[in-house]
Amino acid sequence: MYFDSESSTADLRFFTWLVLASQVLGVLAVVLVAVWMGHFQGGFAWDATSVFNYHPLFMVIGMVFLYGDGILAYRVFRNDKKLYIKILHAGIHVVALIFGAVGLKAVFDSHNWGNTPNLYTLHSWLGLTVVIAFGLQWLLGLLAFVTPVAGIAIKRFYMPYHRFWGATLLVLAAATALMGITETAIFHFKEEYATKSAQSILANFLGVFIIAFVVLVVYLVTKQDYRRPPAPEEDHMQLAE
Repeated sequence: MYFDSESSTADLRFFTWLVLASQVLGVLAVVLVAVWMGHFQGGFAWDATSVFNYHPLFMVIGMVFLYGDGILAYRVFRNDKKLYIKILHAGIHVVALIFGAVGLKAVFDSHNWGNTPNLYTLHSWLGLTVVIAFGLQWLLGLLAFVTPVAGIAIKRFYMPYHRFWGATLLVLAAATALMGITETAIFHFKEEYATKSAQSILANFLGVFIIAFVVLVVYLVTKQDYRRPPAPEEDHMQLAE
């Protein structure tokens, strides 16, 4: 990880530490949700009793951690060949989308097997919307920036929207996760939640780590000093991430 000589050392000196901090927070979020579902909520099995537990695990892995890391690819590997970064960016996000899709199937199977209504909470509405919008964002990004379908004019037009919706959907994914944490606490162990038990504290810290991870990612991708400098052959396109 290194920066071009024109960059300000004072502005960039904390970059590596901020990226490392984001990764620690993201991994901690994944570990906490795995412990919560695996230890406190009955473990993992694709059956009526435990299939739900895959939902929070896969959504945090896919729609929070991998989503955020895919966005960070253009910052962390900012001096590598852009084609390689595009492939990495798109690849991480397609894996995130797969996790999100399986996570959705898990919760639908859980509700259907338990005769619970689907899509009646704000969490479910927003969650489904975010996953669908993320899929469309990925497809449009693939068509615009990876395949030769779009011309330079279309790339220039679409890039600001791609950046905006990329960050916005990550924030919405985090908001959806926080709603899901609260719903799970209230629906699954309401009485215990009020006692500040170990499970209650774990659930709350999970939310804190998700917020902190997303805040760091958004900061890193919106700070101008951390943007990827365009290569000489890209100057005329003005499409550096």
